[in-house]
Amino acid sequence: MSMASDHDLAISRWLIICLILIFAMAVLDSLKRIPASQQPILPQNASVSLLPPLSDADWRHEFSHYRQSPRYLKLSPEMGLAEYKFLFLLSYAQRMLGPLLGFVFIIPFIYFCWRDRLDPGLTRKLNLMFTLGVLQGLLGWYMLRGGPVEKVQLYHYWLSAYLLIIVSIYGYMLWAIFGLRDRQSYMPMHFSELTLWRIGSLVLTTLVLITIVSGGFVSGLGAGSMYNSFPLMDGQLIPDGLDAMSPWYMNLFENRLTVQFHHRILAVATALVLIAWYLARDRLLHEPVIKTSFKLVGMMVVIQMLLGIATLLLQIPAWLGVMHWAGALLLFGAMLFNVHSLSRL
Repeated sequence: MSMASDHDLAISRWLIICLILIFAMAVLDSLKRIPASQQPILPQNASVSLLPPLSDADWRHEFSHYRQSPRYLKLSPEMGLAEYKFLFLLSYAQRMLGPLLGFVFIIPFIYFCWRDRLDPGLTRKLNLMFTLGVLQGLLGWYMLRGGPVEKVQLYHYWLSAYLLIIVSIYGYMLWAIFGLRDRQSYMPMHFSELTLWRIGSLVLTTLVLITIVSGGFVSGLGAGSMYNSFPLMDGQLIPDGLDAMSPWYMNLFENRLTVQFHHRILAVATALVLIAWYLARDRLLHEPVIKTSFKLVGMMVVIQMLLGIATLLLQIPAWLGVMHWAGALLLFGAMLFNVHSLSRL
């Protein structure tokens, strides 16, 4: 492992702070999504306010507006004012983290550019991170304003796209941090001693990402609150009704039974393959960084598998749902570290 220069370490520390804020935003977002049918949409007039409602009268006024929204009428008519306050404040805290993250990202970026500390390759990466961040912010704002979610049946598509952007920003920033803290040169695939291992690691990372996106469909449809048994669903290994919708492909995206079933299959298959991947590590060269990356993958996949099963069996308690989402991000990060370490030999 090649040591990074002082200015590379300074840039990496800045990006680590940004990464922590992104992680915090993702955690707050997952709290706001549990359960999926009880997500408050911030009123349009709240989107331009720097402060949440401060008096009881203001809270009652905001809640009366929300009670007229299609999401409240269709999915959460039992919600009370106290629960609305809690979920509203979670939305508000997440919304405030967005501008804070923008400030923490932009100011040091301008400083490093002014001091000519950024090489062209890193500048392009940072510009892409900023573009993805703006896209994620716009999509989040659109969803909070009630755009696509006024049509409740479309919500899970937008949620999955939103999660994919969050994971992309998180992963891309993490990859840049790895590169800054380890200046050992990238080894082209056809020159590498570990070509097949690198291909396998990329495939498994993609599989983890697909599993995360499928979880977005489960969350958006509220499918996790159904069939809370494992490994059987409704007393069957392969339940009836997987093809209940027509045309057939709609089952893949809108049939709650099918969406949960596919997420289960993906999650179990991913966990088993990653465990096998971890157990096969002794075939590799005894490089400490590579060994560490495999240990992180092995540890996180077991934790994430247990969290997923517990979340399902206990019918998605908020704290477990948050830990399951955080575990997904950490597992994806561990896989990226695995890819990075294998790409240097």
